[in-house]
This record gives sequence, C-alpha cells and structure tokens, in this order.
Amino acid sequence: MTKVFVSGCYDMLHSGHVAFFEEAATYGDLYVGIGSDSTIWELKNRKTINPENERLYMVKALRCVKDAWINSGSGIMDFTREVEELKPDIFFVNTDGFTQAKQDFCDKHGIRLIVSQRIPHGTLPVRSTTALRQECTIPYRIELGGGWLDQHKVNALHPGPVLVLSIEPDMEFNHRSGMATSSRKKAIEMWHTSIPEGDRVELAKVLFCVDNPPGTVNVSGSQDQLGILLPGFSRLYYDDGFWPVDIATKTDNDTLSFIEEHIYLVALPLRKNGYDPYYNANITRAGVKCLADATDAIWKAVEAKDAKAWGLATTESFKAQLAMFPSMVSPELEEIIAKYKDQAYGWKISGAGGGGYLVLISDKPIENGIRIRACRA
Repeated sequence: MTKVFVSGCYDMLHSGHVAFFEEAATYGDLYVGIGSDSTIWELKNRKTINPENERLYMVKALRCVKDAWINSGSGIMDFTREVEELKPDIFFVNTDGFTQAKQDFCDKHGIRLIVSQRIPHGTLPVRSTTALRQECTIPYRIELGGGWLDQHKVNALHPGPVLVLSIEPDMEFNHRSGMATSSRKKAIEMWHTSIPEGDRVELAKVLFCVDNPPGTVNVSGSQDQLGILLPGFSRLYYDDGFWPVDIATKTDNDTLSFIEEHIYLVALPLRKNGYDPYYNANITRAGVKCLADATDAIWKAVEAKDAKAWGLATTESFKAQLAMFPSMVSPELEEIIAKYKDQAYGWKISGAGGGGYLVLISDKPIENGIRIRACRA
C-alpha cells in the first residue's frame, strides 16, 4: 500500500485539517508527524492552545489516519528522522507549507511531493487555525523596496523611501521572517485583538517607542510599526532620521488589487540565531543613492500598473541592498533564488534577510507560491 506522510501543528483541530487529511488519504495510508510544543514556539513564537499529547490523541483518533507521532526534530524540517524511517511514497503539503527545503529533501529520498489546494469538505467553509484562534486582526507588514533606508546610519548618507504593504493575517508567518512579527507581537500585547481607534501615524509612534524603550542600542526601523498600522501600500521617505519626513499611502482598490495579482511568496529557511546583517557591511552614499533610486522606480511602476517594470526595479533595489549588506543572502538562499528567478520579472527577500520569504513579482502564477491580501482599512 502507498504510504503518504503529512506534517504540521494541527492545533485546535478543525474541518480544514480533516479535509486536508482526507485528501491526503486518497493517495494511500496516511501517516502524520506533529510538531512538538517546543518546535511551535521556535517557529511561531507562541504557545499552542492544545499541548502536543492532546493534539496527538485527536489526530490519531481520526479514521483516515493510519498512525501519528510527535516529530523528534526541530524547525521546519522537524520530521526528517521519522520520514527516513517510514520511507513514504508521497509527502503531502499545503501551499503555505511548501518550502524548497522540503522539495530538495523529497528529491533526495525519492519521495513524490504533492501540494494540496485547501479544498473544504462539501459545503463547509474554508478553515484555518489562524482564523479560529482570533488571536488578532492586526496586520503583518511586508517591505517591497528600500529596506535599510529607515535606519539612521543609512539615510544620514542620502535620503530615500521605504515601501511597505500592510497585509491581512490570513496565515501565521514564521518568527524572524522579515514580516514585522516582533513589532506585531508588541502591538498584540498592548491592544490584544485589534488596532484601537485613533490616528494611525500617532499609534505607530507609540508602537515605535514600545519597540525601542530608553537605552535601546540598535533602534528598530519605523517601517515595521508604520507598515503594520497604515493600511494599503505606503511610501515612507527618510532623510537623516529615525522617522519619515513624508508619508504617502495608496489604499485604492485598483492599486492594491494589482499588487495582490502579481506578488507571490515562497518560504525560505528560518533566519539563524546570531545572524548579523551588518557583518561585512559596506554602507556608502553612492550605494544608498542606488537603493533610493531603484525604490522610487518600484513606486512609479506600481502607480503605472506595469508589472514588468515593477519586477525589474525590485531586483535592482535588492541588488543595491546586497551591495551594502552582502550577508543578507547565504549560499543556501542563492540556490533557492536561482530556481525561481527565471519564473518572475523580479525578486527580493523579505526584511533584512537571512531567511523568511522569497518575494517574486510575476504576471503568471508561481507554482506553490503563497498569495497575500492587502489590508484596506
């Protein structure tokens, strides 16, 4: 009999999980590897609602599951030992569970990787643990160009913009993935489930101060707080300071729909502990100007609804970042970028680099690419 393996957290078991298991079981006997409590803390920076033994009990009780266990490893690839022992024929994953590391692992071990499309059972609604948790409706932030220009040591040499998009929390992005997860966690600690009423820029200043209390040595850039608090697509212009001197925001549906239709994310390995983005940094006025100019080109391309120009400018912006901060990309990440770059007009990696998500700009679907929704209000 064909062996099928799936792996995940499966906290707050719901109909979406069951539909996923049932779909996977159509290919053969289903075996489930469950992430341990410590692994979920490492990946999501939060505790599970249900502890690992309870999650294991519920998954094993499903009639479509042949067997289940708690994975012994850690991180995204916490299942490697168990899979090598099981020797499955198929590894079944959701779109947001696909990573190049899993594909490479399957290729190495002769396993077929199949990606589910999250088809709900019958007339039941689409479910996700993130939605059911109702942890909060506070958005994440993705930087689409100019990253580093919100750092004073950078914009003191030459002014320029950072482009950020506020995105709906439809999925739970990994910790240390360049999606402003740390600032979002602080926002949740203050405001719990939603952004309070009030001027969003002033609220962002409050969050910036919470993120950077007195005595902070390495001040976090304000693109994180503004990107979370300001809906839509924003251009934050910095000139010799920690806070932008000008803010322009687009919340019209035409612009945001254009962005949504052309942007795809592919999960990368997690940023390693001890990662230092300033290692071997070479910050020059000329380099900062190149970054600023390329980022301005991104903004103009999005305004013109020109996906090709947007992609090309994105790659130029990313190259300008790398020229000043070469440690942003490891040989491992370079290999993954090489596999995808010919499928898109342009690319970059989320945040300061060292892991997270590969951001691709394309007018054609990227296989296994994650889609995002812009926050409109």
